[in-house]
Amino acid sequence: MKGLFKPKPRTPIDIVRQTTDLLLLFDRSTEIRDSKREEKQMAELCKNIRELKSILYGSSESEPVSEACAQLTQEFFKENTLRLLINCIPKLNLEARKDATQVVANLQRQPVQSKLIASDYLEKNMDLMDVLIAGYENTDMALHYGAMLRECIRHQIVAKYVLNSPHMKKFFDYIQLPNFDIAADAAATFKELMTRHKSTVAEFLSKNYEWFFADYNSKLLESSNYITRRLAVKLLGDMLLDRSNSSVMTRYVSSRENLRILMNLLRESSKSIQIEAFHVFKLFAANRNKPPDIISIFVANKSKMLRLLDEFKIDKEDEQFEADKAQVMEEIAALEG
Repeated sequence: MKGLFKPKPRTPIDIVRQTTDLLLLFDRSTEIRDSKREEKQMAELCKNIRELKSILYGSSESEPVSEACAQLTQEFFKENTLRLLINCIPKLNLEARKDATQVVANLQRQPVQSKLIASDYLEKNMDLMDVLIAGYENTDMALHYGAMLRECIRHQIVAKYVLNSPHMKKFFDYIQLPNFDIAADAAATFKELMTRHKSTVAEFLSKNYEWFFADYNSKLLESSNYITRRLAVKLLGDMLLDRSNSSVMTRYVSSRENLRILMNLLRESSKSIQIEAFHVFKLFAANRNKPPDIISIFVANKSKMLRLLDEFKIDKEDEQFEADKAQVMEEIAALEG
């Protein structure tokens, strides 16, 4: 007889609705009134979030079912569940925070009738990005909000909003936070912002060239922190060598101050920084329209540069690197003041 009264299994829609109701309770409550009752509700909420995760990701026994994922996603974005979840994450325990982070991340990629509905939702709720970015200032929330933010940036409309927001300037400080894990997470988000959506990045760099590269040079390339310098010079190369940024690259390699910074990075004791700096330095040498003050620096430092490059060896054989080096040395040797 027991089997007759088994509870009906909950559908993905049921789980989302019950999760939303519980999130509403915790979003409204500022103080604990009935601790036993709240503990029970919190346990239920954490269980629901875990179930949402297992529907989206599947389990060791089963793969995710696309129809269930689509139902879950549609219901999730129909109401304000994403906003409620982001608001309530600080009230969850660590395991539930991790589950919630994975749920939010996965939902950004879930198609509903071949459309990413997360993008439409975020377009109308961009202020949620302000909450996620500010998370870098909260040690407990930074890594959860940072992971969510990177997934949201997959949508071009979101990346454009963040790039053109006042928050962009804060990333230069977040990357240098004393907490290594948070600084590294902020650097990963910054890299995603500066490389994922080519046309949006090119437009941003063209409009914001002056302040962006002034901060990039002084706060990142000339940072006292070795890891910050290494990440910054690698990312600089990735940005300047991207075809979408060709006009920005031409402007960057026409600056005397930028050349000075790259020459200093070439002389670093770290081989990895030297190699990344070389990939940017070669753009200055290859520039067919070098301004007179750039030529004068090359000419004044010609013998030092040629000696440095001649002694510059990398650990493994690399024909492309050797060819680039020979080309750069030829360009410098041929310059005359």
